[in-house]
Order: sequence, then C-alpha cells, then structure tokens
Amino acid sequence: MKRAFLRHIALSAVLLGLLPIAQMAAPDRAEAQCIDEAIRDELNARRRYRGVQERLFQKAGRHELSVMGGVYSADLLSSSYLLQGAYTFHVTEELGLEAAFAWSQADSKIVRIIENATGVELIREAADVFIYQAHILWSIAYGKVRWFGSSISRFDFYLSLGGGITDNQTARGLTFSGGIGFKFFAGEWFAFRIDVRDQVLQQEVLGESTITNNIAATLGLSVFIPWWN
Repeated sequence: MKRAFLRHIALSAVLLGLLPIAQMAAPDRAEAQCIDEAIRDELNARRRYRGVQERLFQKAGRHELSVMGGVYSADLLSSSYLLQGAYTFHVTEELGLEAAFAWSQADSKIVRIIENATGVELIREAADVFIYQAHILWSIAYGKVRWFGSSISRFDFYLSLGGGITDNQTARGLTFSGGIGFKFFAGEWFAFRIDVRDQVLQQEVLGESTITNNIAATLGLSVFIPWWN
C-alpha cells in the first residue's frame, strides 16, 4: 500500500514537471500552424494569378459588323487596293462564323506590255474583281497590351479558314482561303482588326491556267451588337 502511494506521488511529480514544457510547446505548434496556413494562402494566390484570367471583352452570342480596306496582291495580276465588308456571329468566345464580300480591280503590267506589242486586248483595263467568302474564325490566344504608356486594351489572335468564289475575267471558280488576324478591343462594343489571308484559286491568263496564291491584307474597324457585354 505504501509502495503504491509512493508510485502515485512520483507519477504526479513527473506530470507536474512536464506540464510547463507542454505549455511552452503548445504556442510553438499554434504559431507553426499559422505560418503553414499563411504560406498555403500565398501559394494559392500565386496560382490564381498565374492562371487564365476571364475575358473582360465578351464576344459569345454577339454580332460583329466590319469595314476593311487594304491591298490585294495577286500572282498573275498587279497589286491593287481592296475594299471589304464582313458580318460575324460569335458562337462562343473562341469560335466565330464570318461572311464577307470584297471588291478590287484587276490589272497586269506584263499583260499590258504584251497587248501593246500585239495590239490585242487580253484583259479589260481596271476590270472588277468580286470576292464572296465565308470563314470560320478560331481565337487561339488573347491578352492585353499597353499603348505608349497609356490605357490598356485587350486583343485576340485568331486563325481563319474558309473559302468562296472569286469572280473576274481570269477566274470564276472556287477559292480556298486561310490566314491569321488580330482584333484590338476598345470599350465594350468597338474594335480595330488586322487580317492577312492567302486565297488559293485557279486563274487563266494568256491561255495558261495555273493555281495562284493571292494575298489580301486589310485593316478595319468593327462594331459589336448588342453594344454591351
């Protein structure tokens, strides 16, 4: 009985001796836990910052009307100006369906030299070129840019793929088209656009038929309907 009492006293003394140590360790564990939570929150914030941000300019479900002008550089003809109008319906933020009509005038310095030498008219001077096309526009990247230290604007980089018909004296057949483009958005309903497209078609000049690559490079303005995102 006496031994049991002594063991009880000894155990109590040990527990009382360990109590201050436990009290000192508890704040350390709490402090370490707080530090771990702070580090975790900071890492999560960095991941969110590095992640893909939401588009501030929304296109899905909106209609786009564009007016463009530029250069039409044909393989068999001399370069000329190009005027174009387009309508685009944006199915999603990444996908748009575009219908376009363009007009230019055809001329060829080489053909003019031959005509002057032979006295035979091969191509009517300043002949009209009508281009009817439809494209799928696929936005593969978007971001933002600061112009000369001023306000920040958003932009899209997209690919275009489609085709249509080119109607002029040298070609009245199918045209396949592909290219790239940029759109720089200002406000909620207005954008500048740059497009470069390669139009592949069959043309015939001086009795020779060949596959040509005609380049259309345009700069234009777009408005989006409805006017708000």
